[in-house]
Amino acid sequence: MAVRNPYLSKSKLIAAWQCPKRLHLEKHHPELGEISAKTESLWETGYRVGEISQQLYGTPGSVEIEFDKRVPLMLNQTRQLIDSGADFPIFEATFRHEGILVRVDVLIPDGDGWRAIEVKASTSVKDYHVLDCAIQDWVMRHVGLNVTTISLAHINNQFVYPGDGQYQGLLAEHDLTDEVRTLEPTVIDLIATARDAVTGPLPDVHVGGQCSKPYECQFISHCWPTDTEYPIAGLGGGKAKLGNYIALGCRDIRDVQIEDISAETQKRIHRITCSGEPEILDGAKLAFEALAYPRYYLDFETIAPPVPFWAGTRPYQPLAVQWSCHIDDGTGDGTLQGMRHKEFLDLSGGPPMRNLALELIGCLGDSGPVLMWTAYEKGVINNLVELYPDLAAPLQKVIDRLFDMQPVVKANYYHPKMLGSWSIKAVMPTINPERDYARLEGIKEGTGAADGFIEAIDPETTPDRKAELETQLLRYCRFDTEAMVEILGFFCR
Repeated sequence: MAVRNPYLSKSKLIAAWQCPKRLHLEKHHPELGEISAKTESLWETGYRVGEISQQLYGTPGSVEIEFDKRVPLMLNQTRQLIDSGADFPIFEATFRHEGILVRVDVLIPDGDGWRAIEVKASTSVKDYHVLDCAIQDWVMRHVGLNVTTISLAHINNQFVYPGDGQYQGLLAEHDLTDEVRTLEPTVIDLIATARDAVTGPLPDVHVGGQCSKPYECQFISHCWPTDTEYPIAGLGGGKAKLGNYIALGCRDIRDVQIEDISAETQKRIHRITCSGEPEILDGAKLAFEALAYPRYYLDFETIAPPVPFWAGTRPYQPLAVQWSCHIDDGTGDGTLQGMRHKEFLDLSGGPPMRNLALELIGCLGDSGPVLMWTAYEKGVINNLVELYPDLAAPLQKVIDRLFDMQPVVKANYYHPKMLGSWSIKAVMPTINPERDYARLEGIKEGTGAADGFIEAIDPETTPDRKAELETQLLRYCRFDTEAMVEILGFFCR
């Protein structure tokens, strides 16, 4: 028989707030979930920010309650510290009331009470952060703790790291006490919802916008129809509208009635998908053939650590750490075999951005279009200008030569197998099925590349692992510029 008042952590309550069905599946069918590389990277980000918060709020004698599956042990350690009159910060203080478990990031003595601080890796206060704090406050106060204030600390993205491990100013703190205290009825209702989700049958919740907000749900692939040739998600647009189609019984793009579609892009996707044939217009051929020589196909890989580790950089600032460039001087046949290739990757651990910029300027010469996919590369170069104003003039000349291939392809090409996306990863396999990113070993997408770079420069990474990551990083970045070459060749053949 199910336990009516099961133990629930704060994270489980937030899962129920996002979607009761998610919590039910987490509890009873976790094997149906898929944890994406993006989600794993976000978890790692949270751990890193948590470590820095302990550095910033810690004082001599500070204590961290280490995680232990034996929850009573954590509860007892916390209670003993408080009852003994601890006059120092406690990290991960653990409390439970009526089966609801919370671990408080930072607990600081404040007169005859305690100041609680929840630390988040975001750059602003979100609605669910306030609810998060309200759950903690409800538990702490109901176990008899005098909580004088409860605040949320988040990343200050204007902070510039001075170096030498000095992170004062990295976190911006907001007192949420008054707002949190008004949410007690909401917390009580949420606890009831979560308990019903765990102890009762699978909640009947239609897919929709909640599937990716505030977090990407690990059960998207389970809940959304994926067993058709052209799943409904491939129509694109907001998940709320797509969820409405599914609620009406549509599982495949072709199930949707054209009269129900208002967005022009979605109408186009629907029309071409129903035809079963790709649409190829002449505009791409005309635009690409008009490009002068030499042509440079450029792709960057970047990192954007929440806790900067190179002096002069900001949290989440996109920092170029790698590039690949294929160069077509016009004398060959336009295939990869007739082109030169240059690349940059520095895994020494020092900031590579200046040398990267200097070598890029040398590689790209003075004339010829610099081809990219989406405007991301432009933003990356602008960041280099911000870091190195003395290189602004030559870098601006590169910016002036940029040519974005993606809008040209989007206006003139769509294949049903692209499933609503004009990313290079969606376009490329429809042109050459052999060049599918899924076939790459190890690093297959941008998040993996960023995490791989950071792992590679970690002093604790073994030489063999570092060499393996270097091979994967070089192959992945080069794969992008090779794809751009093949895409242009496809339209100009």
